[in-house]
Amino acid sequence: MTKRAWKPGTMLYPLPAVLVSCGNEREGINIITIAWTGTLCSDPPLCYISVRPERHSYGLIVKSGEYVINLTTRALAHATDWCGVKSGREVDKWKEMGLTPEKAQKVDTPLIAESPLNIECRVIETRPLGTHHMFLSEVVAVDADEALIDPRTGALRLSPAHPICYVHGGYFELGRIIGRFGFSVRRKRGGGKRRS
Repeated sequence: MTKRAWKPGTMLYPLPAVLVSCGNEREGINIITIAWTGTLCSDPPLCYISVRPERHSYGLIVKSGEYVINLTTRALAHATDWCGVKSGREVDKWKEMGLTPEKAQKVDTPLIAESPLNIECRVIETRPLGTHHMFLSEVVAVDADEALIDPRTGALRLSPAHPICYVHGGYFELGRIIGRFGFSVRRKRGGGKRRS
């Protein structure tokens, strides 16, 4: 495999393409599409989003100290892109995309009812990093579509919702599973030994 030198940049793909709801009834509510997001810690549960300070949503998050990460699906792909190119200063994204604000469990920011999984967050630190500022946040609640919870095991199965991700300017639907965590070291049925 021949490699070519590439300029330093954010080439870590795929990324989640999420709809982040922000604001509240007092300040107004908005939706912003974010790909710069991820997990920081599992205990305590911490995550982050990075937002340009000039974005309309930035000020709403600073004022409220809260936001909701709403996972996206094939059915939400159009809204995901549209909410990323339109400004909440000029349009009501909720109305234009037919999305339903729903009361969250722990934060005043509404979650998006059409999203299969909503992660309610409270900002604990804001870090200016350059073009973007990172909102380091505690996950205070998670809201999951009951249809995606296995009634026997209680496990969450997101694949039936057809989640999407973002790869270098494109949105992709996630495909078939090729393994589960730990599959590489599990013994095969029939008594075969693991190799080290």
